Amino acid sequence: MRAVITRVKSASVSIAGSVVGEIGHGLLILLGVGPDDTPELCEKLADKALGLRIFCDEAGKMNRSLADIGGQVLVVSQFTLYADCRKGKRPSFTGAALPELAVPLYEQFLQECRSRGFEPQHGRFGADMLVASENDGPVTILLDTDELLQPRRG
Repeated sequence: MRAVITRVKSASVSIAGSVVGEIGHGLLILLGVGPDDTPELCEKLADKALGLRIFCDEAGKMNRSLADIGGQVLVVSQFTLYADCRKGKRPSFTGAALPELAVPLYEQFLQECRSRGFEPQHGRFGADMLVASENDGPVTILLDTDELLQPRRG
C-alpha cells in the first residue's frame, strides 16, 4: 500500500458537484493499494499514518500527533499512486490492485481509522472525485508499506 499524507487546515472531496467528505485541521490521506497488499499491511500503514507526529507543538517543533491536536482524517482512494512512468509518456496503472482486492483493503483502512478513534471522511472508490485542500506547512509525506517492512538503517 502507498499513502500520500498531507497535513491540512481543511480538505474536502466532491463527487458530481456534491461534497461527500470534508474536514478541518488534520490529515488528507491519498491511499493506493497494490496487488501484493494484505490486511496486515493495511493495519500497519494505518497505525503509522495516524500516529505520525507531524503537527507543531508550542515551540514550533513537529512533535504532536493527530490525536494530540484532536484532528480529523479525509481518506481518498488513489490507484494512480501505482503509476509506472518508465516507458513512454502515458503512465501504466497495471501495478495497482484490481478492485476485488483494493476495495476490501480500502474499506479496512477506513475501519482501522475508526478503531483508532478517528471517524474518517472519505470519497468513493472508483469515482471521479474533486479533492480540495488547504495544505498546512506544507507538510506532505509518502508512506509505502514496502519501506515500513525494511529495517531502519543507521
